[in-house]
Formats: sequence, structure tokens, C-alpha cells
Amino acid sequence: MSLFKKSPWLLHYNCSSCNGCDIEVLAALTPMYDLERFGIINTGNPKHADVLLVTGSVNDQNLEVIRSLYAQMPDPKVVVGVGICALSGGIFAQCYNVHGGAAAAVPVDLYVPGCAARPESIIDGVIKAVEILQQKADAMRGRRRTATAAAREAA
Repeated sequence: MSLFKKSPWLLHYNCSSCNGCDIEVLAALTPMYDLERFGIINTGNPKHADVLLVTGSVNDQNLEVIRSLYAQMPDPKVVVGVGICALSGGIFAQCYNVHGGAAAAVPVDLYVPGCAARPESIIDGVIKAVEILQQKADAMRGRRRTATAAAREAA
């Protein structure tokens, strides 16, 4: 079994949403939808997280916070933007302090559409994020093997 199919950890951060998507993220974690049945665990510590789930638009107050959370996460990591606000800023896009969606602060790997995004869509997005995470982990292992082989040849 591969590394991330066991228990990838998810960190949810609300940038500045209306809480519609946040309620749906919480619904995805309840027994009715049960995201944890796929082995995905919700955490509050970015140093343990593999997937960053972002809701809401990025503004002046949370720009550095989201960058800090992203920087604290170990590699490989995946960022999922949930909802139209995380995609483009949504209804808040024209506000004076809004920089746009999550991509204004960190590189986003996957978007889950909707206003508010449905729990089923969120679960589907997180499962796809785990697949992307696995691809990134495999690529990192491949780079390590290449570097190790090059070091052996040089020696």
C-alpha cells in the first residue's frame, strides 16, 4: 500500500468566506458523508497536514497567514480551493482589500466548484487531491533515486 493511501491529513483554513463552504466541509466530515472512511484525517496543525483545504477569498489580513500555513506544511503537499470565492474571490472579488482566490497566496492544485460546494463535491475533490499527492510523492522519490544514482556514479 502506498504512503498516502493510508492516512493523509487535511488542514482546513477559512480565508474570509461567508461560511457556506465551511459548513459543507464540516458536513463532509460528519457520519452522513464520512470523509474519514477514505482514511483522511482532519488536523489543526499544518506541520502534520498533507492537504490544505482553503475556503473563501484572500484579503489583506489573511494573505500572510495562508502563506505561513503553506510554508509550514511538509512536502509533498496539495492545496484544494473550495468554492467560487477560493477560485476567483467570488462575490467579494471587487472589495478593496481582496486579492482574489487562493491562488493569490499559494499555488492551488485543484478547485472544487460551487457556492456553496456540496459535501459530495468536496469529498470527490479531496480524493483527487490525494491522487495528486501520491503523484507528487512518487516524483519526489524518483528525483531522490536519480540524485543518489548520480552521486554513486561520481564516487
